[in-house]
Amino acid sequence: MARHSGGRGWYGKALGAALGVTLLAAGSAMWTAQAGVVGGSSSEATSSAPKVKPVAVTIAHASDKGARGVNITIDDGPDPEWTPQVLEILRKYEVKATFCMVGTQAQAHPDLVKKVVAAGHRLCDHSVSHDTAMDKNTQAYQSKQILDAERMITKASGGVRPMYYRAPGGAFTPYSRTLAASRGMRPLGWNVDTKDFERPGTDAIVATVERELPDGPTLLFHDAGGDRSQTVEALRRLLPQLKEQGYTYGFPVR
Repeated sequence: MARHSGGRGWYGKALGAALGVTLLAAGSAMWTAQAGVVGGSSSEATSSAPKVKPVAVTIAHASDKGARGVNITIDDGPDPEWTPQVLEILRKYEVKATFCMVGTQAQAHPDLVKKVVAAGHRLCDHSVSHDTAMDKNTQAYQSKQILDAERMITKASGGVRPMYYRAPGGAFTPYSRTLAASRGMRPLGWNVDTKDFERPGTDAIVATVERELPDGPTLLFHDAGGDRSQTVEALRRLLPQLKEQGYTYGFPVR
């Protein structure tokens, strides 16, 4: 799995923002059905919250729609400029996606987190601060990055828990995968790195998907971290095109 940057992620060190977060215990009926609701304070989350069902520790790549399924995954947001545009394109083409959210971004934009969930998309824990070198750090650090982000995203959503965990830059460890799976978050990989993060041009992003989709169904895009206009335009072209080719949009397997 490609890493998008070295060292600390582009969000920087934002761990202080993750402390003392209080979880909400309520969500809408649709949200509850989708992912379950947790309650309690951040210091009590693992002891007083309702039990979550562990999932497989292996890194998911497959689609729940089978051999002709495609999983759209959107990383690093939410972002007030680009996430609404991505959501509008997904709505237009009736596509559901998985949004891998950074904890500090979710905390800063809870309205967007709620809009993502209300539209029927799924949430994914993408750590607190997008540290692509977190696999080189201690287990205590990895735990804080994963669990604090889980709490921040859950609070921002109004009570919906993330269903997946994607390590920044693919920096998984056996420990981080086991921890996430124990919290009901399936480790999530990707098959096609569109390189949209590098802004290679819309044509290049589209060409990468066309070339690499036979390698597997999970596509990696971004809705934050800079100018994402090329991503927006690439999705505008790709979503109807892939449907015309007989692909069906789904979610990563759980």
